[in-house]
Amino acid sequence: MKILLINPPRSPENNILKFAPEEAKRFIHKKLIGPPLGLLTIAAAVKDHDVTVFDTKGEYDLVEETPPLDRLVRLLLEKHQPDIVGVTVITSEFGFCIEICRTVKQFNPGILTVAGGLHATLCPQDFTDPSFDIVIPGQCPHIFQEVVRMKENGGSYTSIPGILINSAAGLHRTAGKPAPWDTADADYLMPDRSHLKRWIDTYKVGNSPFPSTYVFTSLGCPYKCTFCSIWTQFKGKYFQRTVESLIHELKSIDEYPVVRFADANTVVDETFMLHLFKRMEEEGIRKTFIMDIRADVAANRPDIIEKLARGGLKVVICGFESFRDEELKKYHKDSPAIDNQEAVKVFEQNGIMVRGNYVVPPDYNLNDFQALAEYADRNRVVYAGYTVLTPMPGTIYYQQVKDQIIDHDYRKYNFFNSVMKTTLPHDEFHTRIGSLWLIKKGTDVI
Repeated sequence: MKILLINPPRSPENNILKFAPEEAKRFIHKKLIGPPLGLLTIAAAVKDHDVTVFDTKGEYDLVEETPPLDRLVRLLLEKHQPDIVGVTVITSEFGFCIEICRTVKQFNPGILTVAGGLHATLCPQDFTDPSFDIVIPGQCPHIFQEVVRMKENGGSYTSIPGILINSAAGLHRTAGKPAPWDTADADYLMPDRSHLKRWIDTYKVGNSPFPSTYVFTSLGCPYKCTFCSIWTQFKGKYFQRTVESLIHELKSIDEYPVVRFADANTVVDETFMLHLFKRMEEEGIRKTFIMDIRADVAANRPDIIEKLARGGLKVVICGFESFRDEELKKYHKDSPAIDNQEAVKVFEQNGIMVRGNYVVPPDYNLNDFQALAEYADRNRVVYAGYTVLTPMPGTIYYQQVKDQIIDHDYRKYNFFNSVMKTTLPHDEFHTRIGSLWLIKKGTDVI
């Protein structure tokens, strides 16, 4: 079987960038950097077939004259003549996934279109467009294997448990539960990064001359922040990979000197992480690491941060979220604001650069913005990010405020656009957030 897996383009909607002061615009995110590990894992699951992975994000970053999406997809279809096209879907890219699948069906209605990813897991009911044939929620390499087998043998997809089949009669979920699949341990599949060679030079962070890749040490999250979709995607469960599995993967990616541990929180099991870094030292693995680490972990366990720094940890992404304890409690953050300040001290004492992220609620007024600016100025970090508190579909926060949402354009659900009514005028609200991006120590963005 010929299988084409497509990573869709990123949403261009960014009102923070649009309304920011000119001097702040160079610091504001214009793209998210990193390979599509989900598609690469699916590719590894069906490696016995003729598989092509195409990263449109990488292509648009690499080649300025890349044609519009419908033309690009048609060129891919003409070249590869696939039997199956798979797309991975996050909320802000949902419209592009529809466009991809519609182009596929216009080219050849007989091509099977399959959607998976975060939005397919949390909002499978959205996939009613007739261009989608099958939707697979959850961690699905083994289910995709079954879909491919059915396509190859002419079997019935209704016999595959836990998928949604789209037809003229609407979406229909098949009976039964999928077979257990231990994604993080026994059934872990190493992403097949060989598909990314064309775009490897686009996977660079900041001014680094070296390409970076994502590596997951865990899936899910044991915390329950109201605005986060990671723990809801995994229904509150947390899955830790094995140390030896990670050692094997890290030794296999020499072409990536920079590795981002792309977990919700990298340091959850402290014993595990210390053991991993001990094994890396024993194996002579030397890389530059970027991690997401909670402020309370750093504040309470500076000894662990010191050991990670010696092992190559150079940049930490830290979700400050707010400078007010009452807001942090509302978000179920379970970490007081003072931890943010203590964590920054610990990181900086160990030569670790901090990317501190704040989320700004839509009801902020001028006094709120002034208070946040003063706090951020007193507690500057090398990198800083200021985004909109966004009710992402599938989160607790979405359920809490869904009746207050005034903009249902999924392209804007990327944390750079308010989809709720703002206390300040819409343009001024985004301008104020854009101005905050100037409050940091560094001259680069990550």
